[in-house]
Order: sequence, then C-alpha cells, then structure tokens
Amino acid sequence: MSEGKIVGIDLGTTNSVIAVVSGGVPEIIHNSEGGRTTPSVVSYVAGADGEVLVGEPARRAMVTNPEKTFAHVKREMGTDWRAHVEGRDLTPQEIAARILMKLKRDAEEYLGHPVSRAVITVPAYFNDAQRTATKEAGEIAGFSVERIVNEPTAAALSYGFEKSEEETIAVFDFGGGTFDITILEVSEGLFEVVSTNGDTHLGGKDIDDLVADWLNDSFVRDHNVDLREDKAAWARILEASEKAKMELSTTNKADIALPYLAQGEDNKPLHLQKSLNKAQFEKIADSVLDRLVVPCKEAIKDANLDKKDIDKVILVGGSTRIPRVREIVERLFGQAPQKTVNPDEVVAEGAAIQGGILSNDLDRDIVLVDVTPLTLGIETMGGIRTVMIKRNSSIPTEHTEMFSTAANNQPQVDVHVLQGERDMAVDNTTLGKFSLMGIPPAPRGMPQIEVSFKIDANGILNVSAADKKTGKKQEIKITATTSLSKEEVEKKKAEAEAHAEEDKKRRESAETHNNLDSTIYQVEKVLSENEEKVPEDAKSAVNDALAKAKEALEGDDPKEKKKALENLTEESMKIGQAIYEAEASESAEADDGSVPEGDEIIEGEDTEVPDPDPPVKGDEEG
Repeated sequence: MSEGKIVGIDLGTTNSVIAVVSGGVPEIIHNSEGGRTTPSVVSYVAGADGEVLVGEPARRAMVTNPEKTFAHVKREMGTDWRAHVEGRDLTPQEIAARILMKLKRDAEEYLGHPVSRAVITVPAYFNDAQRTATKEAGEIAGFSVERIVNEPTAAALSYGFEKSEEETIAVFDFGGGTFDITILEVSEGLFEVVSTNGDTHLGGKDIDDLVADWLNDSFVRDHNVDLREDKAAWARILEASEKAKMELSTTNKADIALPYLAQGEDNKPLHLQKSLNKAQFEKIADSVLDRLVVPCKEAIKDANLDKKDIDKVILVGGSTRIPRVREIVERLFGQAPQKTVNPDEVVAEGAAIQGGILSNDLDRDIVLVDVTPLTLGIETMGGIRTVMIKRNSSIPTEHTEMFSTAANNQPQVDVHVLQGERDMAVDNTTLGKFSLMGIPPAPRGMPQIEVSFKIDANGILNVSAADKKTGKKQEIKITATTSLSKEEVEKKKAEAEAHAEEDKKRRESAETHNNLDSTIYQVEKVLSENEEKVPEDAKSAVNDALAKAKEALEGDDPKEKKKALENLTEESMKIGQAIYEAEASESAEADDGSVPEGDEIIEGEDTEVPDPDPPVKGDEEG
C-alpha cells in the first residue's frame, strides 16, 4: 500500500469508524483494542497537558473522572462552547482532534505505514460553521482533509458501489446525536442528492437522557436524593440508560442494577434496582422519535416525489436498531428498510470509497452531486432576507448578484450572511458579517456592489463583495467562530412554517417601506432635474403627494405607506407625461420632423420614474 492512500472517517457523536480501500473494496480498520468502532470520548485524566485517554478507556473514565471527560462533542462543533480543564479552555475542534489522532495512530499501526490524508463525513444538515470546525479538527490531528462528505451521501456511495440499476433511495441516518434524511437518485457511477432534511440535535443521546430522567425520578421518589447533583452518579445513570436502550432492541425487558449509587442518612449506601420493559421505553422515547416524522415528509416533498417513488430505504446509525424506529420508517415510506448494510460502518466505508476515488486507488467513474441543506442569503434594507442560494441546491455552486447603497454618499456596505428559511433577517441564523469600505461618494443606488456566494465541494461557503468601479473587494470564509443557535434546525423550520403568514406580512411591510423611500428619492430627483418642463398644477400635485409620502414613511402604518406609494406613483406618472410632451415639443421646434439617418423612432417608449425596488438591491448583470 502506498503512502498516498486516503482513509475514510465517520466522526460520530457516540462512536467513530475509520476505513480504507484495499483490493478494490472498502475495509474497516480495527482500533488498538481490536474493535471496529471507537467510542467518541476523550478524558484528560492527568490535566490538560498530561495523559489523554481516547475511546474505550475514556468511556470508562466517564464514571471515575466525569469533570475531565467529554463525550458527544460533535454536537458542539461550530459553536463557541468550551471545555474547561485545569485553567485551560478546550474547543470542540481540539477534543474532536484527539479522537481523530487515535484513529490515525490505529490506522498507521494496522496498515504499517504513515497515514496523512482523509475524507471525513458530517451530517447532511451540518451548517458551514460545523463543517469548517470538522475540517479544522482533522487538520489539528495531522490530516490533510481532502474532502468533507455528507454522511447519507457516503452511505449511498457504499450501498450503490457495485450496483448498476437505477434507483431512488432514501438514506435514514439516525445516530447518537444527529438525524438526517436524504433522498438520492442512484445509477451506475452517478449519485445525485435530490433533497435533504434533518436535525443536528436529535439522536439516541436524547433518548438516553430521557431514560436517565425516568430512573432519577424514581430514585428521588424512593430516597429523596437527586442524582443529577452528583456527576459520577449521573455518569453511571447515563451509561446504564444507554445499555438498557440497546438491550431493549433485542429483548422485551431490561434490568438495571446500580449498587452503591449514593449515600443516604447516616451514610447508608443507596442502590438503584429497576426494570424497564419495552412498552415503558417506547412511551419514554416517543417524544424524541416523533420528531423523526416531519423531516422525512419534507424531504419527500422537496424532492417532488411520493413515498411510492422511493425504491429502497437504507438505515444508518446505531439508533436505527430501535424497533420503534424501524416501525416509523416502514409507516413513513410504505416499505421495510433494507438490511443489507451495517448501519455502524456503512458511512466510513463510503468515505473510504470517496478517498479511493480521489487517490486513484479505484478505477471507477463516480460522480457525487450533493446539495446545500439550508437557504443562504444576506440582509438587505428593511431587515429583509434576500435569498442567494436556495436550500437543496446542488453543490458545488455559486451565485452572484448586484446590490447598491441605500443612502447618498454611503462610504461602506455591511454584508450580513444568513442561513435559514425565514423572510426576515432577524429570524435566521447569522453565519458571518463583514464590511466593504472605501466606496466613492455617489448618489444612492448608483454604486454597483457585486456580492458572490460560492459553496465548494465540501459544502463550505465563501462570500465576497466587490465595488465594480474601484475594484475593491472584501471576502469572508464562513468559519467555526460563528456559532449556530442552540435551537434545533428542525425547530427553526417548524417556526418558519408556523410564522409563514406573519413573515409574509412583515416582508411586505418592509418592501412597501423600501419602495416608498426609493420612490420619494427618485421622484424628487426627476422633478429637480426637469422643473422647468413640469406645469405648476402637476408640480403642486406631486409636491403634495411627496409631503404625504414622507409623512407616511415616518409612521408605522403599512396601509398608509401603501396608499401613499400608490398616490405618489400616480402623480409621478403625470409629471413623466408632462416631461415627455415638453421634450417632444422642443424637438418639433428644433427640426422639421424628419428622422436623422441612423436613428429610429421606438413606438410606445416614454419617460418613466425609475423602478422603485429596495435601494440596496441592484440588477443582476447579464
């Protein structure tokens, strides 16, 4: 094997897996403990600069040293969350990098040569900050990260690797911390994502937490002791809850026994002994599992398909082993899911296949066409979110649009980059902000500011703004320093639907305000430049309309603004007609009415007030 091989890594919330293409097929790499999966747990047992445990030893340290042991860090990627260990703040990237370092060492030991290149997977619903943070974690670990691939796409790549028939497949990816549903069109050599949906804060851990709460509530009733206040005891409760969940995937009852869990009065040891049956478990878990339904329905809708159009459903992630989950899948898609793939390993295998393609270890013509999961845009005048790239657009992709200034002699424009489905900027997630400065003095609406959005093959966004006149340019790469709201993305989408009518009214109100403001400016400009051509009666009428428009603009009544806009537009058309007639009369007096050679009379063309679009929004070139 050459040093140029690229490994594939599924960096999971609960467990991580590494694979490589060997002999033309993906192969799971065993860790140093002999396992095929590695717990995504890191324990700084001897302080920040001392020994660091990763994997199974770290998971055992969750009970003995919970203060310095960290799990489920994937959920914090791309946020400003920090772990505090003996005076040092650790970022999610640094902790995730420890997991990747172990995978790298294990791979090098397994393969017998250095490993420096990797393809790393992320949930399809990860935003730009989370993707960049994952890439940074790989780089900290010593990898050259060749590609960031969406987990469901990697799973589909593994599933369809040696298949030639055309199929529409749904990849249902329910892991320890995240949930994705992705619909793909798969044919020989082509893997095209049609739609994706999901929730980056929905996974098996949420069920573990609910079971732990159920056990703790029972313990409080029996002993009047809250185990949440003891981190070591709570770690044991969480561990037992996860084991019970797993056990109930194959049996109808799980017995939970935790001796010496706490101390009661007179230092008497307290034990927890509890049985959890399948019906009780499903009742506890239903509030989490119910949240799987809406993303699936939306993904099918966004793909313009019916559930009968889905040929196969592939399950990914350990949480899909829960029988209730499989029942939900069968009900949603009208068919039993496939059982031909290992839900724990299929993502890493797909990442390894992608690595094999990039390193030319696989002689296959394979094309991956992925999508961006959420709508991207910028804030424009009036707090409106102007869409640049719609959700479920194929990537890589880019879009350029012209904008302008909203005030005379405006020296800079502020570019506020947004992600989300709401009409108003304030209701979406901020990905980043930057300013383009040094714009030469000019009337509002005249400068041409070219804003470009570019999403690369990793799904990472770059935004730039350039002044067409001066050539000055400013750009931003959306990085993990911009944090995603703690609210689940799915909740954001549900809010968008619930507030759709309200958002529409707010947007219409803001647009009316912008149009009125722009029309006032444009009418005043036309009037001042053509004052001698406008009769006094028309001038008086338009000035009256201008006064009413300015009064309405200062107020908060959308209806008054709309009425004032309609009135001003009507009066401005009259002055436009007057200007046209005056110019026609001057032209008739200046010549005998013949048409000079090389000119044409264009029938029906007249002088109009400029288009009253929101002033910051310009026209696209071309």
